Amino acid sequence: MPAGLHLSRTAKVVSRAFDDALAAAGGSLPTWLILLALRSRPGTSQREVAAGVGIKGATATHHLNAMESAGLVRRHRDEGNRRVQVAELTPAGVDLFDRLRETAIAFDRRLRSGLTDADAAELRRILGVMAANVGAVECDGAPGGTRRSGSARGAGPR
Repeated sequence: MPAGLHLSRTAKVVSRAFDDALAAAGGSLPTWLILLALRSRPGTSQREVAAGVGIKGATATHHLNAMESAGLVRRHRDEGNRRVQVAELTPAGVDLFDRLRETAIAFDRRLRSGLTDADAAELRRILGVMAANVGAVECDGAPGGTRRSGSARGAGPR
């Protein structure tokens, strides 16, 4: 089987399993990524959230609207620039972040089961090389740890 096809099938299986784990904990991948962005950088603008997650502004607005309705985030205008919306986690958002973080950590542990640290490092290196070979953006595993730019974009951390 060609490497790309094998990688694509594996990625789909892993992605579905991760989505299922997040759903069981009361979240989703978009919610997790937005919570992660807001927890990492409190007081982030909607535009910065979208850029950090790798989605379009309108998509980020859609997710943030739903998350605000669910009481997970609150938004307000930036005092220095009233055109900018700033988002921050509510206590309920922090609680969900903590729950999803534990889920993500447990999933990663399960995913790495049977791999040594050297195996995991080699996998990251190989995946980075493969991504760099097709011109992917920010390939940390590329030879020498370099980052390469191209037209592809990643879906964010897993």
